[in-house]
Amino acid sequence: MKIILKETIESLGIIGSEAEVKKGYARNYLLPQGKAVLATPQNRKLMEKERTKFELQIAKETAHAEEMAKRIEGVTCTLKGKVSDENRLYGSITVRDIMTALAAQGIEVEKNMILLNDPIKTLGTYTIPIRVYKGVKPQITVEITAE
Repeated sequence: MKIILKETIESLGIIGSEAEVKKGYARNYLLPQGKAVLATPQNRKLMEKERTKFELQIAKETAHAEEMAKRIEGVTCTLKGKVSDENRLYGSITVRDIMTALAAQGIEVEKNMILLNDPIKTLGTYTIPIRVYKGVKPQITVEITAE
């Protein structure tokens, strides 16, 4: 099913672009949430009229993302945890812990922006990318130390 995006969706594209999605995804999520419209000739004409508005919004989002990336790039977070004799953490450091540490430094990020594959379970220094916007991924350094 062809749709036209009314907002940027990471996996599909930017505002105003056409995408091919499964019928269920369109009918059950994108259309009811107002994130997309069907790609009919009438909707294409409407979107073409609003293209300048979309381009302005994309430019604004990109500028905001780059400004946020400059603030995030190179930030170091130090987290402490209880460790065993083999320098393994008793718990683990998760996305939520990193999000809290960043918030303490005045950097607000959403949970899904932190690209941590698996929870951290050992001491050390880790480089973790933060997805701010499509193609904009600054990296932070997370140091895990013993309490």
